[in-house]
Amino acid sequence: MEVVLSVPDDILAKLQEQWGDLPHHALEALAAEAYRAGILTAAEVQRMLGLASRWETDAVLQRAGAYLHYSEGDLQQDLATLSRLSPR
Repeated sequence: MEVVLSVPDDILAKLQEQWGDLPHHALEALAAEAYRAGILTAAEVQRMLGLASRWETDAVLQRAGAYLHYSEGDLQQDLATLSRLSPR
């Protein structure tokens, strides 16, 4: 699907001067907001933006201030799993 935005020419010029590739910047902002709102997963953001790796996806999300949804409970579960899998 294609989405078209109408922006006055003078404002468009300012935005392009600051951000360069405005369509890509707008797509990144939309993806980051959808991730922040819990609508998209990181994998879906990666696919939406055509990124090659999870590392690139994490960098885009960090720049947008959309940090990983990772709770203290998630950490405790990961630590328990690591403890269970680690050789003694």
